[in-house]
Amino acid sequence: MSFKRLDPDDFVVSAQSITATCWTGNVTALTQFFTQSNQVSSISGKYYTTVFNTSSAGDNREAQFQIAYGNESGGGALAYNNTAAPGVSPASTIYGQYRTLILEDENANFVWGNYSGSQDFYAISVERARYKESLLPGSINLTLSGSGTNNNLELTDNSKMVNLPTYYGTQRVYQMISGSNGLSYDTGSDGYTTSNGSYGWFCPDISTVLLNASALDLSTAQGISLNTISTSNTNGNNNQKMFNVIVNGKQFALNSEETITSDFVFVRARNSEFNYSENPSYISGSTGEVIYNYFINNPQTYMTTIGLYNDSNDLLAVAKLSKPLNKDFTKEALVRVKLDF
Repeated sequence: MSFKRLDPDDFVVSAQSITATCWTGNVTALTQFFTQSNQVSSISGKYYTTVFNTSSAGDNREAQFQIAYGNESGGGALAYNNTAAPGVSPASTIYGQYRTLILEDENANFVWGNYSGSQDFYAISVERARYKESLLPGSINLTLSGSGTNNNLELTDNSKMVNLPTYYGTQRVYQMISGSNGLSYDTGSDGYTTSNGSYGWFCPDISTVLLNASALDLSTAQGISLNTISTSNTNGNNNQKMFNVIVNGKQFALNSEETITSDFVFVRARNSEFNYSENPSYISGSTGEVIYNYFINNPQTYMTTIGLYNDSNDLLAVAKLSKPLNKDFTKEALVRVKLDF
């Protein structure tokens, strides 16, 4: 075993983004969507729905995302106690949770592109186990199919149409628009509705899509006539309506991304280095002499392992070569060791 101190120039730090699909089984897009009957029929099922990739009898069944409806005034859901706290309902609670999480201000309002008239939305939250770090902007392609003039509404984010996302605190936000792969279908259009702004927000850092209810309620070619019920103290089952139009759309593609930081260590073996071995088959244990005279003037070794030590001589990492590397006075070696974090 031989040692060599590494120089500062031997270390290089690099970061790269790794992308992968979000969904179970590495499928690029979900085309079928299932719920659990017990959850849907429960009290919580009136306010949020968990969506799975297969039916209850299917193999590899896992939760993919959740659907919920939020309303600032509490409409679309029954109040907790309409006498003591009028308008306070699960819908207002959901609205407040996302307002605090994204806007970080309990008095702020959501602005859908250039429209702030509607303060209710549908929240689609990707299951945490489906991604590693965040969602990938430009990868979302969601088709909603309703009863409007334009039966199918294809939505994406506008990440490829803006130089920088909008920031709310540390949260990145992109507008949801009519288009695909981060671009509007019409190069001369922003992909918004004419009257009700964008179709919502894409929040990659918290794996959430907020869909503007008023835009989806449009009965023109820009909407799907979703008919969101926002009446106070009324159970609207709005989350189930959103689930139905997703099922009918049969297309939900989405990727995740992860930044991998790598340390590259360049280990150099010059022609005069690492040509002798301390292996008992090479050197006599009793005398310390080279056993075979041929190796005295023409030594050869085979490098198989590189160990990285600190100044206290503690072994920190081990790199194995794919095959033994022959080394003598006529050869030099440069080995790149990659450490991922």
